[in-house]
Amino acid sequence: MHTSVRTSGRLLWAALRALLVLTAVTGVLYPLAVTGIAQTAFHDRANGSIVTDGGREAGSSLIGQSWNGRDGEPDPRWFQGRPSNSAYDALSTGSSQLGASDRRLVAAVREARAKVAAFNGVRASDVPADAVTGSSSAIDPHISPEYARLQADRVARANGLAAADVRKLVAEHTEGRAAGFLGQPHVNVLELNLAVRGIAGR
Repeated sequence: MHTSVRTSGRLLWAALRALLVLTAVTGVLYPLAVTGIAQTAFHDRANGSIVTDGGREAGSSLIGQSWNGRDGEPDPRWFQGRPSNSAYDALSTGSSQLGASDRRLVAAVREARAKVAAFNGVRASDVPADAVTGSSSAIDPHISPEYARLQADRVARANGLAAADVRKLVAEHTEGRAAGFLGQPHVNVLELNLAVRGIAGR
C-alpha cells in the first residue's frame, strides 16, 4: 500500500515538474523569443504593417478599408477596393460562400457591374472581375491594375487633377508578382489613395 502511494506520489511530482517546465518553455520563453526576433528583424510587419500619413496612422497595408463618404456611398475622390462581405471588419472575415453558378451571386455581380460602370463612366463590359467580386478573406487590400486604371479618370475629375498624373500614380503603385511568378500584379488601395491625397493637397 505504502509502495503504491509512494509510486503515485513520484509520478505526480514528475508530472507536475514536466508541466511547470513545459509551461515555462512554451508559454513564456518561446513567445518572448519569437516576439523579440520579430520586433528586431521584422518590426514593421510584427506591428501590423501600419501605414502613417502626416504622422497619424492611416490603416494597415494588409487590411482593406472602406472609402465611402458620410452618406455610406462610394466617395468619387478615392479609389475603391474590392467588395467586402464583412464591411472590411477584420474580426469577421470570410466570403459569401455562394457558388459561381448560384443565381443570387450572378444577380449580385450583374447589379454591381452596372453600378461600378455608372460610377466610373465606363461600359459594363470594361469592368474587371475584382471590381464586383469579393476576395475569400473579404478584407483584401489590393485591386488589379486594370481596376485601378478604370478608376483613374473618375478620381482625377473628383480631385481636380490631371488624368495623366493619376494614371502615373497607378503605374508607380502597381506591384508585380511575388518572386516574379507567384500571384498576380496588384495595387494597394490605401497606399494609392494616400498618394492621391498627397498630390491633391488634402
